[in-house]
Amino acid sequence: MPSYQAPLRDMRFVMDEMLDYPAHYAALPSGDDASSDVVSAILEEGARFARDVLLPINQSGDEEGCRLEAGEVKAPNGFKEAYQQYVEGGWPSLAADPEHGGQGLPPSLAMMLSEMICATNLAWGMYPGLSHGAADALRHHGTDEQQSTYLTKLVEGVWTGTMCLTEPHCGTDLGLIKTRAVPADGDAYTLTGTKIFISAGEHDLAENIVHLVLAKLPDAPEGSKGISLFVVPKFLPDADGNPGKRNGVTCGSLEHKMGIHGNATCVMNFDGATGYLVGTPNKGLACMFTMMNAARLGVGIQGLGLIEASFQNSLSYARDRLQMRSLSGKQAPEKPADPIIVHPDVRRMLLTQKAFAEGGRMLVLYAAQLLDTVEHGKPGEDKERAETLLGLLTPIVKAFLTEVGFESTNEGVQIFGGHGFIKEWGMEQLVRDARITRLYEGTTGIQALDLLGRKVLMSQGESLKVFTKEIHKFCKAEADNPALKEFITPLAKLNAEWGELTMGIGMKAMQDREEVGAASVDYLMYSGYVALAYLFARAAKQASMSLEGDDKAFYAAKLNTARFYYQRLLPRTKAHAQMIQAGATSLMAISSEDFGLGFEI
Repeated sequence: MPSYQAPLRDMRFVMDEMLDYPAHYAALPSGDDASSDVVSAILEEGARFARDVLLPINQSGDEEGCRLEAGEVKAPNGFKEAYQQYVEGGWPSLAADPEHGGQGLPPSLAMMLSEMICATNLAWGMYPGLSHGAADALRHHGTDEQQSTYLTKLVEGVWTGTMCLTEPHCGTDLGLIKTRAVPADGDAYTLTGTKIFISAGEHDLAENIVHLVLAKLPDAPEGSKGISLFVVPKFLPDADGNPGKRNGVTCGSLEHKMGIHGNATCVMNFDGATGYLVGTPNKGLACMFTMMNAARLGVGIQGLGLIEASFQNSLSYARDRLQMRSLSGKQAPEKPADPIIVHPDVRRMLLTQKAFAEGGRMLVLYAAQLLDTVEHGKPGEDKERAETLLGLLTPIVKAFLTEVGFESTNEGVQIFGGHGFIKEWGMEQLVRDARITRLYEGTTGIQALDLLGRKVLMSQGESLKVFTKEIHKFCKAEADNPALKEFITPLAKLNAEWGELTMGIGMKAMQDREEVGAASVDYLMYSGYVALAYLFARAAKQASMSLEGDDKAFYAAKLNTARFYYQRLLPRTKAHAQMIQAGATSLMAISSEDFGLGFEI
């Protein structure tokens, strides 16, 4: 079975030394509660819960999977008991509003806990994962009655939430949905339709499940402008707010999946189910985006957690596995062969995992600070800036970290060699679980279009300028720092090129809009590599100032990881830039009919 220790030292480096979280928390209206002692207690207890409760049931949950029995889904053994401990520990309420029973702590603390959960049991973590987004959607858009009925239960964790978007005939293009909502008695609606790929759509962990469902009213306009959002509970709450009559929503089947076997991915049938409108008619997509944006950040954290899990186990294996001798001579003469960690190619793979884990953590915690400011900051310029930056970075967090997450887990299998392909070691499960993260909550291609098309080009590049100006100021301030020259010089060039590439795409798109789609994924990956380069440069600055302290080995390793990233991973931007500049011509030249020339379909 894989092992795991939460990387608390690295978390505290990023939080306390690099991003100055103590000052950040102190500036928040509710930041007094996030004292150093409280933060330490949360991180340490979260690490224990992930390691001792979730990790032991991860592999068994994957092997056992979920069962559908007479319309009821049974989660794998141990999942329900782990969820009860999660609720009893107060974890669901960590960052929720005290008005609804929450602890009112900054969202960043919940995101750090989420990394540990994703690293130890991704499938289990998906059960409570969407509840936070459901609560946010109701908090922002629900009526007072809906909030009093559902929010406290979701915050307590005794009820869980889902988001029901996808249908058999449509995925991302939600304007094609067929689920219908017809007005019924009072403020109720009757919903009929089928949703697929619904994570945690039916299970036995909580006493009720609150579905947020996209549907169309009888007089709805065509396309995405005619979508409304409804809250549809599994059990209709009674007069006391407890689960009452069973609603007309059932699990028709469980999806048979490549990974995340421990999570119930359901086909949900709404057969005359009672629901209630959330927000304004035909404006449901805007309401759902509140939930979707939270979920996108959450999926990026899934990628990060899986990278860390794969890295830790790869490192342990590489230190123990004996294979051949070092090219420069025996490194362990007392043994029949050297451990494989001495070989350059194994080190390449390990350092790739290490760099993406540490860089990804910096990116997530940077975004988490922005989210804290958006959710709890005082109105003003800082909050507006945080909203702009968070909007820009959300698709990067989601797509970049899941892309390199899949790469990193595959490298883990490679380090283990043939043993990595065998189930008992647990490395192939990480690959299978990682694969879905590139798909759900919007594929990499969809995130890329959101970044380039909606966030950057539709703002005339202004959202990007907010970030590139920050990078420019950092480079200017450190231009004469000899300890950082190896980082500042390439970072400054890439930062300037980022703007040039953006302008070039915009100019081409004025003549051919396909240019945006042709460039988008390479543009997102380029953006991700530059964002991590900026954060590694900041980490290198902090580490270089601490080399003479008691923990000099940690800081020396941080500097070396930054150098590896700049020398071995950042050059990938050259290929992405070249592909961006290649344009759409070769992509669009072949007709759809001619794609299959040479074989019959």
